[in-house]
Amino acid sequence: MSKAIFPGSFDPPTIGHINIIERSAALFDELHVVVADNISKQYLFTPEERIELIRESLPESTKIVYSVHSGLTVDYAREHAISIMIRGVRGAGDFSYEFEMAMTNKLLYPELEVLFMPTDPRYFLIRASQIKELAAFGADFSSMVTEPVRKALEEKFPH
Repeated sequence: MSKAIFPGSFDPPTIGHINIIERSAALFDELHVVVADNISKQYLFTPEERIELIRESLPESTKIVYSVHSGLTVDYAREHAISIMIRGVRGAGDFSYEFEMAMTNKLLYPELEVLFMPTDPRYFLIRASQIKELAAFGADFSSMVTEPVRKALEEKFPH
């Protein structure tokens, strides 16, 4: 069975994240979507809310496993016998950061292979931080998220 992991903070999940999940799930028998719960970061949504928003944004699938993890992603991968990590990249800046992280992860878990999946060009400019800022100021961000995420953000930032 081929398994991969797609970790992220997903705060909030964007249509870019959803696109990477859908494309990755088509390539593997099992895709673990792992929501980060980093105590040093301040999130808008709880890990459980983020998982639910991703679930509500995708068709039902037995291939996708949803988890919350507060430790190192490589530890999760090792514990679940996953040797492929998917990382979405928008451009050179993302790639540079992700490449350095991949090298660190390779030192920690040599069996792990990191696959860089370029974003769909339609979602090149979408960033979760940008969406939160637009929502906070009452701007239209609806083209950047799914309907469940739009509703959740409007509840967090009523205008």
